[in-house]
Amino acid sequence: MKPNREHAFFAFSLPTSSGSYYLKRVLDCALGGMLFVLCLPLMAVTAVVVWANLGSPLFFTQARVGAGMRVITVAKFRTMTDARGPDGALLPDQMRQTAATAMLRRLRFDELPQLLAVLAGDMSMVGPRPLPLATIAGFGELGRVRSKVAPGMTGWAQVNGNTLLTDEEKIALDLWYVGHAGVWLDARIFLLTLKTLVFGERINYLHLKVAKEFLLYHSRGQQPRMMMR
Repeated sequence: MKPNREHAFFAFSLPTSSGSYYLKRVLDCALGGMLFVLCLPLMAVTAVVVWANLGSPLFFTQARVGAGMRVITVAKFRTMTDARGPDGALLPDQMRQTAATAMLRRLRFDELPQLLAVLAGDMSMVGPRPLPLATIAGFGELGRVRSKVAPGMTGWAQVNGNTLLTDEEKIALDLWYVGHAGVWLDARIFLLTLKTLVFGERINYLHLKVAKEFLLYHSRGQQPRMMMR
């Protein structure tokens, strides 16, 4: 697809009703609240690990895009230093982590503070990961469509390859999720997230192929090229 962010076309109806939206919100509050309480000891241990390896501050916060393009603040435990090279640019992520903080990222313990954003209604347990405003703007119309649902702590792209995927593959999976969002799909993604935490990231090429075909069918004139994290 040839890039053309000014005249992109992407149209489909969200399958969710207002009833399913409220059900999703109730489930988010119930599951998010339960996990927050259960994970308090784990968050305390994570805080100690971050303090011992990186010192203060313990948290990294950044403005991200929520549902309907609303700007939200996302917090996570800090896992990287601000080390820079001779040119003043930040060093690659791998060079700014310790073995301990890299493990926190691998297990996603650094993202546990986002449970508070779920309880506040800024995020959901499941949805496309929240991205910076500049990144979403770079996607043009695709970014607006991606933001039709609340961002999640885990999502379809995260259980189908995540860091092993290209940016184009991630946005295809995210948009497939938006077009098929529902409680049962969320439950499936949540279970697949647990599997991914245990066995590690794997690319599901069948799901990726279906998502690419979905994006190709519904859109023309735009190819995302912004960096996703």
